[in-house]
Amino acid sequence: MEGRIKFLGTAGARYVMATQLRSSAGTLIELNGKRIILDPGPGTLVRMAKSRPRINPSSIDAVILTHLHLDHTGDANAVLDAMTEGAKKNHGKLFAPSECIEGEDRVICNYLLKAVEVVKLQPQRTYSVDGLEFSTSVPHDHGVETYGIKFSHQGKKICFMVDTFLSHRVKESYRDCDILIMNVVLVDCIEGIKHLCVDNVREVARDLRPKEIIMTHFGMGMLRVKPWELAERLSDETGIRVRAASDGMEIKL
Repeated sequence: MEGRIKFLGTAGARYVMATQLRSSAGTLIELNGKRIILDPGPGTLVRMAKSRPRINPSSIDAVILTHLHLDHTGDANAVLDAMTEGAKKNHGKLFAPSECIEGEDRVICNYLLKAVEVVKLQPQRTYSVDGLEFSTSVPHDHGVETYGIKFSHQGKKICFMVDTFLSHRVKESYRDCDILIMNVVLVDCIEGIKHLCVDNVREVARDLRPKEIIMTHFGMGMLRVKPWELAERLSDETGIRVRAASDGMEIKL
């Protein structure tokens, strides 16, 4: 069965999210007949409605949150509410770190937690959405509880390396990936800022050699350097196909 990934939004960092120079909506993942929304940031529900064809919230089987930051969770309640018809219908699953659903900084409303099956993410575990399996990475170094997500589809691994400082341990957690989607917020790495930068793409391409790297989640600096042109240069430099995602871009699997 053919699958697809659709980038509803490609904004990263607070300024690009606040100005909506790129949409901060999440990512639609369709594999094995299942539909998942990953990290529904602000505007996700609107982008779902405006997609062609429209993405009906009632068709979503699960929502995955990789961590609690606003640009990854801002529309989580709106999407879950639409999925469950205002919590009148029990439907779907929510996968999230415990910080997203417990404690003073939790991001999900209580009434919605009762309308979905809630699964707390833990490091290096395997989970299932009605038979579609995915696994988590080691914990990311991002200041809050954060996990990358790795799907298996027809013998290939499609992986999402979300926000993190790229330690050796984090990098090695993605060694088995065929398609690696990286949240490249920064052009240059900045000490103390726990986000991926362009040099991290070079390092991953050199050390892990995935079949393809797709950059997304761009900060303002990345937009200024034209990420689509940067991707072409990185492809030539590394020998690995590198692409830059754009809002609405779709990948067939």
